[in-house]
Amino acid sequence: MSKIKNPIISGFYPDPSICAVGEDFYLATSTFAYFPGVPIFHSRDLINWEQIGNILNRKSQLNLEGVGHSRGIFAPTLRYHNGTYYLITTNVSHGDNFIVTAEKPEGPWSDPYWLEGAEGIDPSLFFDDDGKAYYVGTRPNPDGVRYNGDWEDWVQELDLNTMCLIGESHKIWKGAMRDVIWPEGPHLYKKDGYYYLMIAEGGTGPEHCVTIARSKSIFGKYEGCPRNPIITHRHLGKNYPIKHVGHGDLVKTQGDKWFMVMLASRTCEGYCNTGREPFLAKVIWEEGWPVVNPGVGILELEQEHELLEYKVEPKEACYHFYGKALDTSFVFLRNPSESLYSLTDKEGCLRLYLKEQSLKDLDNPAYIGIRQKDYYYMVSTMMEFNPVKEKESAGIAVVQSNEYHMRYECIKDKGKNILQIVECIKGEDVLISKEEICPGKLYLKIVSNGQNLTFYYGNDGINFKVLQENVNSKNLSTEVAGGFVGCTIGMYASSNGNPTNNYADFYWFEYKNTR
Repeated sequence: MSKIKNPIISGFYPDPSICAVGEDFYLATSTFAYFPGVPIFHSRDLINWEQIGNILNRKSQLNLEGVGHSRGIFAPTLRYHNGTYYLITTNVSHGDNFIVTAEKPEGPWSDPYWLEGAEGIDPSLFFDDDGKAYYVGTRPNPDGVRYNGDWEDWVQELDLNTMCLIGESHKIWKGAMRDVIWPEGPHLYKKDGYYYLMIAEGGTGPEHCVTIARSKSIFGKYEGCPRNPIITHRHLGKNYPIKHVGHGDLVKTQGDKWFMVMLASRTCEGYCNTGREPFLAKVIWEEGWPVVNPGVGILELEQEHELLEYKVEPKEACYHFYGKALDTSFVFLRNPSESLYSLTDKEGCLRLYLKEQSLKDLDNPAYIGIRQKDYYYMVSTMMEFNPVKEKESAGIAVVQSNEYHMRYECIKDKGKNILQIVECIKGEDVLISKEEICPGKLYLKIVSNGQNLTFYYGNDGINFKVLQENVNSKNLSTEVAGGFVGCTIGMYASSNGNPTNNYADFYWFEYKNTR
């Protein structure tokens, strides 16, 4: 028997939505201010996942101009119906709720169909047995918001030919608890003659949970499960290593086995830097209600799994730049400018052009990164960079937001080439360590041991010096920095406000877990 190893995908991949098509499973997640938007993954066993593309990979689909790190794309829902894949989501910063479609899950996906009258966030789709389609969403209390999070879940028929809402909208549930806050992430399912509405409640923090209700009619009245919430970690205390559990989606296999994907956060020393990740749990049905992880009732990092394991070929830990396109796991902040980088100007290198924008700006800086996947890792690169003007810089950055990040950079400062570690806290730079170096090829390496980072450098890739050890990274956690995102780590270059034609060449970029 195979094992579920949680999270099923490591790193900042929150709000997972899943659908089954024959023997195949597909999963999509939120991306907020990162581009491309909404990665899509494929699996045959729910354990081993491979990214097969990004659904929102054109600016015509995704406008992220000026958005904060925790704005942009919220809570997508992925569904399949009559030969078409549907992705519905919210751009909370530009344009509200929309649908894109594709004939194949890897794309290409259409430009958005914007849904007039689809108020609120966290949209979902439901396809009934009679061929009708429905929009399910979360919106503010139409009678007036009495407190922060006073929202409700609602449903309305959707015409798939015109991609327009038709008929009347119906409030269907407000959640399981009195004065519930943020009844979000609604999904509708049909089983044994009942419509089941599953939602998240309690906000995205420690009180997060999953609740469910059912009705014989799609428009209600919905009765809550007497055992709500059906899963939460709110009762396990602040030091339990998995928290923020919620925002689930159900899936049934061809063998009539049920599972739930949901988000949760792993912590290290009480802090969460990796963001909210997709976890998997078994589900059974008793007395007409789902039971999550029967006999256990909470998420586990490892548990037995009934499906046959379907291995996915592991990817290299080191990214090389000989192809015509970046690996699909790389992301940018907001919409990348056309002249941001080149894979052809120097063979085998990623050439990153210095931009005036910095990581502090709500703009598109010269930054290309991947998600932090664990708390014990090593990231390294070999960079060739010669800063010419004052404040020109390039190197590696660990990014939580524009106000909270660390930069390990070579910079021109008062005519000297300086290698420095800078932590940005609440938008203000704090110098941790610096040393004068020679220009040219430079090997940079960061090793994370829990929350402590050690910074290495060298000129030959064999012999390394330590610039600073045991730099605590808890300021890059959700608990300190806030928001909905986890950390990314990547290659960075900036002229810090000064016009320049300079660039930095990165020969490779390596990230690997060390446990």
